[in-house]
Amino acid sequence: MRVGVTGASGRVGRAAVAELRSHGHDVVPVDLAPLIDPFGPTQMGADLRDGGQAFEALQDCDAVVHMANIPAPGIHTSAVTFSDNITMNFNVFHAAATLGLRRVVWASSETTLGLPFDVPPRYAPVDEDHYPYPTTAYALSKVASETIAAQIAGWSGIPFVGLRFSNVFLPEDYALVPGFWSDARLRCWNLWGYIDARDAAQACRLGLEAEIAGAEHFIIAAADTVMTRPSRDLLAEVFPAVELRREIGEHETLLAIDRARERLGFAPAHSWRDHVAAPQ
Repeated sequence: MRVGVTGASGRVGRAAVAELRSHGHDVVPVDLAPLIDPFGPTQMGADLRDGGQAFEALQDCDAVVHMANIPAPGIHTSAVTFSDNITMNFNVFHAAATLGLRRVVWASSETTLGLPFDVPPRYAPVDEDHYPYPTTAYALSKVASETIAAQIAGWSGIPFVGLRFSNVFLPEDYALVPGFWSDARLRCWNLWGYIDARDAAQACRLGLEAEIAGAEHFIIAAADTVMTRPSRDLLAEVFPAVELRREIGEHETLLAIDRARERLGFAPAHSWRDHVAAPQ
């Protein structure tokens, strides 16, 4: 397919361009920011807060992988974060429906599930049924966008795949991981989760290929945590009242990826353990 990738200069966007091209897709990188190490003559500049520019960016595409958004709380004011994200997402979704694209894959967020967990989760592992639990304007922008996606999918018949990404790591970020080990509370805000950008890109590709109808949403996280201690012990120390609803592996993620495995065929291939030696 000819796939527009918005936010192509971002962490997941760059990896998604490479992943899709390596699997034979014709990719149109789209970004407002100048692209470092340009992708070539097919790249397009667009401010997706403008509906006309969103339409123009996608008009020759078969599908879109929409990664462009303010990527986290605290970067801008709450009002700007909510307004810009909602506007970008609506414009891309509506353009996709108007143009009759085959598929929309887009970046939702783990924050829709209740992050940061200043208030403990209701249970663990946290799965898709923990949704919705927005506690910031950023998270609320993603929850509202999931509702918009469901409505536009319903009237257009186009499948929408929302990927609730965990905290995205690049390989060079793994040098930071040992700094988390001394205090379990340093990374408890997302149950010690993360996702390698390359596995996030894999999920984008699988989202284009999977048999999906309507709007579906999936937690996308690494198979393990960033910690060397057993996941069960971490939960017992920091969130002792939280129910552990099933048996888990020693270092298994507490952000459940079962649905993504089953419905998308998602199989995370990368871990910090491939880059940093854990203490014996």
